[in-house]
Order: sequence, then C-alpha cells, then structure tokens
Amino acid sequence: MSSDSAAPAPAAAPAPFRFVGINFDHMHMGDLLRKVHEHPGAEIAGICDADPARMQKVIENFQIPPERVFTDVKTCLKAVKPDAAILCPATGRHAEYVELVAPHKVHLLVEKPFAASLKHADRMIAAAKANKVRMAINWPIRWSPCHVTAHRLVSEGLIGQLEEVHHYGGNRGPLWHSADKVELTPTDAMKRKSWFYKKGEGGGSLLDYLGYGATFATWYHGGKKPLEVTAVTHGSAGLEVDEHSIVVCRYKVGLSKLETRWGTFTDPWTHQPQPKCGFILKGTAGTISSFDYSETLRVQTAECPEGRDVPVDVLEAPFRNPIEYFVHAVRNKVPFEGPLSPKISRVGQQIVDTAVKSAEKKKTIKLLE
Repeated sequence: MSSDSAAPAPAAAPAPFRFVGINFDHMHMGDLLRKVHEHPGAEIAGICDADPARMQKVIENFQIPPERVFTDVKTCLKAVKPDAAILCPATGRHAEYVELVAPHKVHLLVEKPFAASLKHADRMIAAAKANKVRMAINWPIRWSPCHVTAHRLVSEGLIGQLEEVHHYGGNRGPLWHSADKVELTPTDAMKRKSWFYKKGEGGGSLLDYLGYGATFATWYHGGKKPLEVTAVTHGSAGLEVDEHSIVVCRYKVGLSKLETRWGTFTDPWTHQPQPKCGFILKGTAGTISSFDYSETLRVQTAECPEGRDVPVDVLEAPFRNPIEYFVHAVRNKVPFEGPLSPKISRVGQQIVDTAVKSAEKKKTIKLLE
C-alpha cells in the first residue's frame, strides 16, 4: 500500500554559536578569534578593548563590521548578547573580567594562565558558579597531538605508574611575536611598557609558563597533587619579574621538575631550542618523550629498551582546537575535561602559588590549599 505522506523535513541547523573577544592584552586573542572565524557553526559576534588600535588587525583579518566593535564591555555584552566570551586580559585581571562578564549569563573561555593567584582563581570559579555559566581555561598545548598522545599512552598504562614529569617550557620572550606567531623585535622600551614585565599585573616567566607544566603534570598524574614545592627564579638586572624558573614538586611517588624560560635560543615553533621544549615522562615500566610540535614520541619499555618512535594521534573533531571543543561541550552539556577543567587547572594554580612563595622565601613549601 503506497502512502502519499511527505518525508519529514530535515532538522534545521542550530544558530551560529556567538563569541565575543574581550580584552586584547594577550596576543593569543587573534589566534582564538581565527578559530572562531574558521568554525562553520560559530561567529565573531563582537570584539571589545579599551584601545581601538589593538583591535585593528583582527578587524582587518576577519572583516568585522563597525557595529560589532566596542570599547566598553557592558555595552558590548548588552548589544551583542553572545553565547560566550573569550577573555585575554593580563593575568592579574582575569578574576576582575570573569566577575564583570559572568553576571551577563555568558559562558567563559579564559586564555591561559588560569589566574595570578589561587585567591583569584577561586574568585573566578565562584563567579561562574554563582551565575550558572560554564568556564574553561585554554592551554594551547592541549591541542598538540604529541602531548595528547602522551596522555593517552600514560592512561593506558604503557609505562606503568607515572613517577616523574619533566617539563621545559618557554620561548625567546613574549614580545618576540604577536598573533599568528608573527615575529617582532622587542626593545627595552617595549618591556617597560608591557604588562608581561610588570609584577603587579601577573608578569614573569613563572606565571606565564609554569601553569603549563603544573597543569599538565596534574593531568598526567591523574589529578594527584604534590606534597611540597621548591622553586628558584632568575631575572635580568632592572626587571621586576623573573625570566627563568626551576620548580621541583615532591609527590608521593617521586620528584617532578618544571622549568620555565623566557630567552630560549630559538622559538620551539621555528626550531626546537636546547633543552627542547616539551615533556619527558618516566614511569615504573618505561619512559615517553613528547616535544612541542613533534610528529612522533620516543618511547622506551622493557620490550624495547633502546626506544622506538611512535606516531602521534590524529586529533579529530571536536577535539582539534579550543573553539570547536568549547562549542561541543556547551551545546551537549558535557563537562570540560583535562587541562580545560577548572578543577585540574586549580591544582596547577596551587603549584604555581606555592612556587611563588617558595622562590620568595628561598625554601621548600608545603602545597598551599
């Protein structure tokens, strides 16, 4: 028996997920907005910075019309009514901006590091919870296939129980490049002006880069916390912030070393410096080295003590970059996982705060709670 009933119409595609980019202190704003621009289900609904000149490059790159450009945050949020805000202020102002934006019921993607202090991190968590919005912390190396593959191998038990995490992270310095890794030549005058070199605004290599090692060490260790932290820092004469730090974390299973450096000989995205930027993981049954931008991992096990190269995983949607992951997690109401989770990032912040205190006191400090 035939039927004349029409086939059901296909479900309508969801409306674009609307992002606003707020505060251009950190050059990564341009990188994140590029990912929004490239996402088929998202759009740049607006951008906002008190200094219009800092938005000009983004306006040109993504053809953002004047009616989507703002210099006042509240005006921007009321006019645009976005789904989410990308926040890239100076580290010392992360809590301030989360508390400013969250009451507008806007989800939050905060560019690393988490915060200038554990107190600020807890303010951010509280503001998001009170306003019932989602918050994620973006660590760019979370989207590096090598480091994601390393986490998978550790989780699968390939190298037994993880005992040590060694991280070396940094670059020639924060003023040597802008968005899209465009190279610059910094001057002393630029350093004096930049928030990166101001202690009160969360500057310094330790606050800029230790969060990477501390947060990823927490991820690799399955959420475990160290018992105590010892830190030493060094900076050039005339600077009020450090350019080099070495941090030792004592876990129940052993010692991990996390090192930050502004002033590597080369940038890792051009030529890996020596020491190489990345991670070396040592377990009870093997080791893994995962260096930034590497297409293979070096793995040692009892079966292959001489070591072998393991190709990195191919990341698939929606786990290829922070924007598609954020949209996926919010729309499907799934929790943020790994380094993007405030829970994991908070442990990283505990390590950072303890390291700051250890460097100031010049002694080992029990992990701050």
